[in-house]
Amino acid sequence: MYPEINQLDELSRRKFMQYTAKAFLGLGLSSVSRAPLWAAQAQQAATAKQVIYIYLSGGMSHLDTFDLKPKWKDQGPVEGIQTNITGLRIAAYFPNLARHMDKLAIIRSMNSNQGAHEQGRYFLHTSYEPRGTIQHPGLGAWLNHLSGATNSTLPGNIRIGGSNNLPGGCGFLDAKYAPLHLGNPHDGLSHARLHHGVSDREFSERLELVKLMDLSFQREYSTQSMQAYTDVYKEAAKLMFSEDLKAFDLSQESSKVQERYAVRQGHFGAACLLSRRLIESGVQFVQLTSRGWDTHHNNHNDLESLGYEIDAPIAALLDDLQLRGLLDETLVVIGTEFGRAPELDHNLGRSHHPQAFTCMMAGGGIRGGQVYGATDERGQNVTENLVSIPDFNATIAHALGLPIDKVLYAPNGRSFQIADKGRPILDLF
Repeated sequence: MYPEINQLDELSRRKFMQYTAKAFLGLGLSSVSRAPLWAAQAQQAATAKQVIYIYLSGGMSHLDTFDLKPKWKDQGPVEGIQTNITGLRIAAYFPNLARHMDKLAIIRSMNSNQGAHEQGRYFLHTSYEPRGTIQHPGLGAWLNHLSGATNSTLPGNIRIGGSNNLPGGCGFLDAKYAPLHLGNPHDGLSHARLHHGVSDREFSERLELVKLMDLSFQREYSTQSMQAYTDVYKEAAKLMFSEDLKAFDLSQESSKVQERYAVRQGHFGAACLLSRRLIESGVQFVQLTSRGWDTHHNNHNDLESLGYEIDAPIAALLDDLQLRGLLDETLVVIGTEFGRAPELDHNLGRSHHPQAFTCMMAGGGIRGGQVYGATDERGQNVTENLVSIPDFNATIAHALGLPIDKVLYAPNGRSFQIADKGRPILDLF
């Protein structure tokens, strides 16, 4: 029966499971996974339990945002404003974040060896350069793989906005650790309710019938992939009747809260609010994407719009997490694949610049109100405390208590570490 299954190679079987999971509610199973033996062997006590990762897609210009160079001829018209940290100035596009700099650590000495978008995105999300047919896991998959079950019926790894093909999914780990992708944060989780013509009883009877029909097949092909196939249906059905589904419903929030997040102004504010609700409901890793930071044309005008777009929602998110007692255990990461060149081109834009750029972190044991690293007077090169992409990701893993020195093996036998050979920035804690 179905001899074709045995003829699939490991990668094909893995893809089969990924597509099956996505087809049924788009649901991963990481919320119910069991912790492997080494999960209790973390290097240090975790300072964070979960992550909200804000990805600025396209490469944010550090010179026009959080690493201003007022004496540089191509700085542009952006003005600096004083923050709530004495002597620390950032772009005027971030008036709300300026009042929250005591929560944020600005890393001005980021460096990448990838200057193209596809490779840069892959490197940022996995710590590895693309290598043939190997797909490397992202930090969300690593966290769910190593941390075990949560109290939530929700998937443990969720992405909001951006492309469904963004790198850093489950990689060579089981498909159940793949992120659940939500295209529009306003829409909630699609296909999560029973069809109006199907009663609870009918649905239960259908599930039992599916189990009966699959029984002989499962006995003959008793593999990890086939078990995961069965678990997809079991856990998706559980979610359909779970109170946790309310986490996706933004209408549960007051109009005042929605206004603080600028929910009606666009997807990003809604994504920030949804990420807070998901974290509250036990999701371990939430990534949301802000697009448009690839400012090859009209850099100054675009940066102004982009800055104001993310300013209020991120400030509201930090406020909410702190007021709800969640900021200490939630690591908020603001990352981008590279920076932008100091010189303006003929389109008044800035080209890709991986040599030096800025990322930020808050909460989860990070000491806010600090600037780590520095660049030269043009923002061209790092002059102090260079931080590589693997170092950046190792810092996130360190906060989560993940074993960054643990050597793990892909199905083809090749060895890997969570953040390659990156070392955490301990001064940030």
